[in-house]
Amino acid sequence: MPHASATSLRRSLLRRLAAPLSLLALMSGLIAYWLAWQYTQHVIDRSLADLATAISKQIQIAGPNAPVTVPPLAQAMFSDPTEHLIYRISDGEHEIAGDPKLPLFGTGVRHMRFAYIFETLHRDMHVRVAQVRVTQPRGNPMIVEVAQPLRHRYRIAAEFLVAIMMPLLLLLLAGWGIVWRVVNQQLNPLTALADSLNRQTHTSLEPVDETYVPIEIRPLTSALNALLERLKTAVDAQRKFIADAAHQLRTPLTAVKLHAEQAACARDAAQTLAAVHELRAAADRAVRLSNQLLSLARAEPGTQAARFTDIDIAALAFETGAEWVPRALAAHVDLGFQRLDDPANDSPLIARGNAVLLREVIANLLDNALKYAPSACAESARVTVSVSKTRTESGIALAEIVVEDNGAGVPVALQADLFKRFFRGDRQTSVSGDVDGGAGLGLAIVHDIMVLHSGSVQYADAVGGGARFILRLPLAARTSDAPDAQPAEPARDRLDKPTRRVPLDL
Repeated sequence: MPHASATSLRRSLLRRLAAPLSLLALMSGLIAYWLAWQYTQHVIDRSLADLATAISKQIQIAGPNAPVTVPPLAQAMFSDPTEHLIYRISDGEHEIAGDPKLPLFGTGVRHMRFAYIFETLHRDMHVRVAQVRVTQPRGNPMIVEVAQPLRHRYRIAAEFLVAIMMPLLLLLLAGWGIVWRVVNQQLNPLTALADSLNRQTHTSLEPVDETYVPIEIRPLTSALNALLERLKTAVDAQRKFIADAAHQLRTPLTAVKLHAEQAACARDAAQTLAAVHELRAAADRAVRLSNQLLSLARAEPGTQAARFTDIDIAALAFETGAEWVPRALAAHVDLGFQRLDDPANDSPLIARGNAVLLREVIANLLDNALKYAPSACAESARVTVSVSKTRTESGIALAEIVVEDNGAGVPVALQADLFKRFFRGDRQTSVSGDVDGGAGLGLAIVHDIMVLHSGSVQYADAVGGGARFILRLPLAARTSDAPDAQPAEPARDRLDKPTRRVPLDL
C-alpha cells in the first residue's frame, strides 16, 4: 500500500504542464478579446463619425434647402434595421429629422476628426453617439447626431471572442493530448525498469539493462545495479558460508554421535570413561565452532555499527590479556603487555567501536598465539601484547595493537590465505600433531571485525622468528588531536628499543 504522502510522478507532471498550458490559453483568449473589443470600439466609433460627417457635408451643400433635401437622404442612410442606427438633425430650436429625444450631451466625450464621441442613455438604452456641428451663415449651427446601442458592440465583440477562442480551445486540447502522450512516453523507461526489477529473484540478481535508459535516469539505474551487485555478492557469500558451516559442523557432530555410541556399547568402565572423555572433547569442539560462527554473524557490516561507543584501546588490550593469564600459565607461556608510545600508561587511546567484538579480536589472536607458541618452542615460550599510537602517511591517527609470539610462524606459501574462512595452516605444518586444530575461523573473525571497525589486520614475521599480528584502528577525534608521546615510527622498528614489558601473570 503506498504511503499517504506519496505522489504520482505522472499526475504531477501532467498537472505542472497542463495547468500552465491552460492558463496560457486563457490569458491569450482574454488578451485577444480585449484587443478585439478595442478594435471594435474604434471601428464603430469611426463609422458613426463618418456617417455624421457625411450628413453634415450634405447640409453644407444644400445650404438653405437643407431642411427639405437632407431628411430623405438621412432616412435612406439610416434605414438598415440590422445596424440599429438612431439619428437626429436639429438647429437647436427646430427638429429637422430623426428622433428628437436623442440627448445632445453625454459622458466620456472624446474628439475624433470633425466629430465628438460620447456615451448617453436613450430610451433606457446605453448608446454611443457621434455628434457633428455644422456652422450656418445665419442662425444657430445645425447639429447632426448618429447613435448606436452598445449591445450591438457587445454582440460583435462576442462574435470576435468566439472566433478567437475556438482555435485556442482546439489548440489547448491538442496541447493536452501532446503533453499526455509525451509524459507517458518519457515514463515508459521507469515502467520497464520496474518490470525488470519485479522479474528479479534472490537467485538471479541480474543488472538492469541500461541500453535504452535516458541519461537522466542513468544515475538511478547505476545505483540499482550497484545495489544488486552488492546484494548478489552478499547472497553468494551467505550461501557459501552456510554450505561451509554445514560441512564444518558435520564433522564434530558426527564425532559426538560416534563417541556416544562407543560409550553406550562399552563393556567395561575404562572403555566407557575413555569414550566419555572423547565425547566431551568433541562436544567442546562443536560448541567452540558454533560460537565462532555466531561471532562471524555478529561481525557482518551494519549489524553492530549502532552499538559503537568510545573505548580505551590500551585498557581493553590489557584487560583482555589479563583474562588469558590462566591459560598461559597452564601452557607454560610467558604472557606480557607493553605500551610502546607511553610506557607510563597514562594517556588513553580512545576509538569508536564495539567492546565485545574488539575483545574477541584480541582473544582470538591470543588463543592462536598460545596454541602454537609452546608447540614450536618447548622452553621460554613468549607472547607479547603491545599497544601504541601511530599515524599514517596522510596524518590519520591510529591505535596499533600487536600480538607477537616466538613460535614457528606461518610459512610464506600460506600467508596469502591466512584470513580466509575455514582455512587452517596447521594441516600442512609439522606442528599439527601437537595442536588441537580448530575450524579455521579465528583469523577470519578477526579480519571481519576489523573491517567492520574501518580498521585493518596484517601478518608479519616476528624478529627472531614467530608470528606477529598487527591491528590498526582509527582513533576518535579528541585522541587523534592530542600530541603523540613520541614521534610515530614503524612498529617493527620500535621493537628494537628498550620498553617496559609487564608480565600479566604477576
